[in-house]
Amino acid sequence: MVIVDFILHCDEYIGQFINEYGALVYLILFLIIFCETGLVFLPFLPGDSLIFAAGTFAGLGQLNFFFLLMLLIFAAVLGDTINYEIGKHFGRRLLNNKKFTIIKKENLDKADALIAKYGSAAVFIARFMPIIRTIVPFVVGMGKLQYKKFITFNALGGIIWVSLFLSLGFFFGNIPVVADHFSLIIIAIIFLSLLPIIIAFIKGKLKKNPG
Repeated sequence: MVIVDFILHCDEYIGQFINEYGALVYLILFLIIFCETGLVFLPFLPGDSLIFAAGTFAGLGQLNFFFLLMLLIFAAVLGDTINYEIGKHFGRRLLNNKKFTIIKKENLDKADALIAKYGSAAVFIARFMPIIRTIVPFVVGMGKLQYKKFITFNALGGIIWVSLFLSLGFFFGNIPVVADHFSLIIIAIIFLSLLPIIIAFIKGKLKKNPG
């Protein structure tokens, strides 16, 4: 419940972080994005919503937009890279360990399906899909995807993902109707991000049960 509250009201939390910790808020934001993308057992941390909320504070002048942009892109790319290396060196061992139950089988299957359909481009596409974006680098690392291809799609995805949501927050986050209904906007962002997964799930069910 704490995580859900943080995701839905991350604007309030970021405001508190700025008031209490000052410039250290940059480190906090960096660590959250890094962990959300880099640690396969923490896929539930906020990503899209946190970047959007950070953009709103940049729009108010309380955070430096360009420094935040570079910092969060670095966090996202570094996170995926670490995740890839974890999958490459420890992935099989972790999945074969019955005590390691953090990754749900259905999420692993969705990541596998995305990779099977789009190949190395799945690393880029997954950036815009909560939970799946944390699992895909881990899975492609196990699959020994060529690092050159991985880092290309990793960097491209990180740049566009952070730039998109940070800019949306910067330009639209402080519009009164958005600011007054921030939690609903966050829910809408999460829903739109999950929409491809929902559609794929429905299609899969329809194929299994054509009648």
